[in-house]
Amino acid sequence: MPKSPTPSRGPRTLIGVLATIVAVVIGIMLVSALDKTAGGEIAVVRNGGPLDNNQVRQVVDPASSLTYTGLFSQVHKYPAQQRFYTITATGGGDRGGVDVEHDPTSDGVEVGIEGTIYFTLTNDHDALARFDDKYGTRTYLGVDHGAHAAWEGDDGWNAFLDQIVRPVISNDLRQQIGDFRCQELQAACALVQSGATASATATPAAAALFNGKAGAQNNVNIQKIQNAINTSLEQDLNTTLGGPFITGVRFSLAHVTLPAKVQASIDDAQAEFAAVSKSQAKVAQAQADARANESRQDGYSKCPACATIDTLKAIPPTVTTFAPGAGFAITQPGK
Repeated sequence: MPKSPTPSRGPRTLIGVLATIVAVVIGIMLVSALDKTAGGEIAVVRNGGPLDNNQVRQVVDPASSLTYTGLFSQVHKYPAQQRFYTITATGGGDRGGVDVEHDPTSDGVEVGIEGTIYFTLTNDHDALARFDDKYGTRTYLGVDHGAHAAWEGDDGWNAFLDQIVRPVISNDLRQQIGDFRCQELQAACALVQSGATASATATPAAAALFNGKAGAQNNVNIQKIQNAINTSLEQDLNTTLGGPFITGVRFSLAHVTLPAKVQASIDDAQAEFAAVSKSQAKVAQAQADARANESRQDGYSKCPACATIDTLKAIPPTVTTFAPGAGFAITQPGK
């Protein structure tokens, strides 16, 4: 009796390969649907499946365990701890580039402002979801001239701060700086604005600068600016952004700098002022010496012997014989 034909192994092998591929794909999809946050970040999860909507699915708190975020979802991770935005000539902070804020004082001097704003992005789930709707679904131009979303690492976050947050900070600083004159923020302005040069005696404003009173008042005024900004900036930010997205705002004003030409004039005025002070000191010393000599001479007139005694005392020890005139000489003992 003839043997029945052995079934071909080709179809079974193909089925096994396809099953393996499907299992791997499903495994990858399931793994990609799991995510977690680090201690310093909070995540907004948006639906992203081919048949799903793109609405916010959930918010994952900082330092979470592995969490199911859904197939094809998009996870937007934001900073959850205190951050800082630094305006400085040397760089630093949560921002791109290096710059100084320039604002005019009430008397028209454009001063440079360097400082740091400390703040925290809200961790409230509803508010953060609204923030992501408004600012996490668009891109911002970074210092590298590339487009970045706010949740795309430091480049994206810095680009968001520079384009959305910085204008609000600039507006608040401009309003506060405009309430003060230059010398109320930078004492050295008194030297060029009050004309305290070598051709004139120091003015009261310049005198206040050099005795420290103006500097102390500058510190008081800088503190006033900080307090005013701390009161207004958080409200202004959230009003502009359209929700309670930024919390814990604190501003620290580090430096008030002057335009290069103004600073050069101040340096010249300080040098001239120092020269005047030096000359005045020499005049005062000469006057004091003249008064002392006049008083000494008056005493010698009343006591001629005192003049002789002082003369003898003034003889250097190296002189063996002192002969001021004919018929008179003094030889020191032992010489």
